This record gives sequence, C-alpha cells and structure tokens, in this order.
Amino acid sequence: MINITVIAVGSLKESYLKDGCAEYIKRLGLFLMMNVIEIDEEKLPSSTSDAQIKSAIAKEGERIIKRLPKNSAVIPLCIEGKEYLSPDFSALIERISLNTSSICFVIGGSYGLSDEVKRLGGYKLSFGKMTLPHQLTRMVLLEQVYRAFSISNNSKYHK
Repeated sequence: MINITVIAVGSLKESYLKDGCAEYIKRLGLFLMMNVIEIDEEKLPSSTSDAQIKSAIAKEGERIIKRLPKNSAVIPLCIEGKEYLSPDFSALIERISLNTSSICFVIGGSYGLSDEVKRLGGYKLSFGKMTLPHQLTRMVLLEQVYRAFSISNNSKYHK
C-alpha cells in the first residue's frame, strides 16, 4: 500500500476546511496510508522586509526538510510547478508509485517555499496561476489525490 504524506506550513483554522480535509482523508483510507504533518509558520510583523521574508521561508524550509519521510518522492506545490489534468495527475502518481511506496506533497506558508525544498522535488505541482490560501490548497490537494485514486480504481467519483 502506498503512503502519502502532506507536509503543510500552518494549521487549519476554519472549521469548514478542517471538515473538508477530514472527509477526504477518510475517503483516502480506502486506497492508501495518509499522514498530514503541520509545520509551524513563522510569525512576521505586518510591515516586513524582503530579508525577513526570505529568512522566514528558509526557517520553514529547514523544518520541512527535517520532517520529510525517508525515501519519499517529494512533490512541492509551487507557482512554477506543472499543471495537470486530473487523469494525468492520476497517471503521474501511478508512475511514481512504481519506484517508491511513499509520496510527500509539500505546501508552503503565506510566502511560499524555500528554493531548497523546491529543489528536492522530482516533480513540482501547481494548481494554476491564481494564488490560493495555503489552507485551502491543502483541501484541494487532498481532493485531487482522492480523485486520482478514484480514476486509477475506476470509481464513479471522477465521472
């Protein structure tokens, strides 16, 4: 059975996001072992310099790297990542799972991911050019992973 980990900077605050994520995690239990790891987000003052932002991203990146599962295929979510149609995303997960039993998706905080974390990814994923709140991104990712496994297993969900 494949293991999927989502490492996300920040915690879910809104109940509707908690409920939505919990629902997809429950559904994913039919197909895989799921683990979500929350990394503390750096607190920055409302007026911040570029140097402070870079420092915060670097500190979050260090915490992310420490929590990456060993021998896992790392897939950072970032604006420069590739956009996939759902069937193609499903095929990507299938291809990756031929070489490893562990996939780790990484969602950055408000300011994104460090270049070091991005470099660890054999693939980079984007949900488009629009900016999404990182908390909402987590739910969208879980839904798309569920959809990918539904496609692979010929479930009616994708129809």
